[in-house]
Amino acid sequence: MANAKKKVKLWDRLKYKYKLSIQNETSYEEVFSMKLSQLHVLMALSVLAVVLVSLTILLIAFTGLKEFIPGFPDGNMRHVITENALRVDSLEIELKKRDNFLKSVQMVLRGEDNGEVEYHRNSVQGNYDTIQFSISPEEHEFRSEIEEKERFNLTVNQHKHNDGYFHFFPPVTGIVTRAFDEKVGHYGTDLVAKSSAKVVSVLDGVVIFTDWTVKTGYVIQVQHANNLVSVYKHNSTLLKKQGDYVRAGEMIAVVGNTGEETTGPHLHFELWKAGNPLNPEQFIQFK
Repeated sequence: MANAKKKVKLWDRLKYKYKLSIQNETSYEEVFSMKLSQLHVLMALSVLAVVLVSLTILLIAFTGLKEFIPGFPDGNMRHVITENALRVDSLEIELKKRDNFLKSVQMVLRGEDNGEVEYHRNSVQGNYDTIQFSISPEEHEFRSEIEEKERFNLTVNQHKHNDGYFHFFPPVTGIVTRAFDEKVGHYGTDLVAKSSAKVVSVLDGVVIFTDWTVKTGYVIQVQHANNLVSVYKHNSTLLKKQGDYVRAGEMIAVVGNTGEETTGPHLHFELWKAGNPLNPEQFIQFK
């Protein structure tokens, strides 16, 4: 009974109301008054604590503050750091590729002879002269088609150079959509073709460059005799690598639509002589 009385007295105390009054210091006029009990104060403080704790949890859970809490289960910060490190490595590799590409282009434009390429050309050419390779049915069909087209027209595309004549193979079967125009910086000929069309080398030579660039997609360059260089851009697939020796009419790539400077499947073909651009239509008869 005594314990019950104590509990009742404690509950009565909590419910007992007190008056909070604010008076004017000069006139003692009551400005504000409010009746409160200990139970009301405890309830108000409890609600305030719950609200503050809830707001703190929501602030941490849905903002970046959670990354600063040790042992928090969400490891986005570590994941982001790892991704940024991989991106930096990729950018370094791309910058090195771009520098190598620019050096190669500068050498071609200056008409400089690359002794290393010439060494590879001679060594690889010697190996190809002694090794017999089997021809796939697709390549045999393609060669037969080209030979049939040029059977009675072998001298149309022959052009004389310093030490003889060259017979240029058309790099792809397609339609010319944009011609060579050196004034506006268009140093080649655009040829629209099927996305799966075959790109062939116009002459015998050595592949001096194979890579991907942001503007022109997959690019392959072939060094020929007499400081001639042929360039093939916007390919979908490159079938040769740097240092490979290729024959005239041999398939080296597949027409594509890669790079920012393209609006559809086509081949951008360039022809350079001692660092100077040539109009391909003066040497090759396109459809």
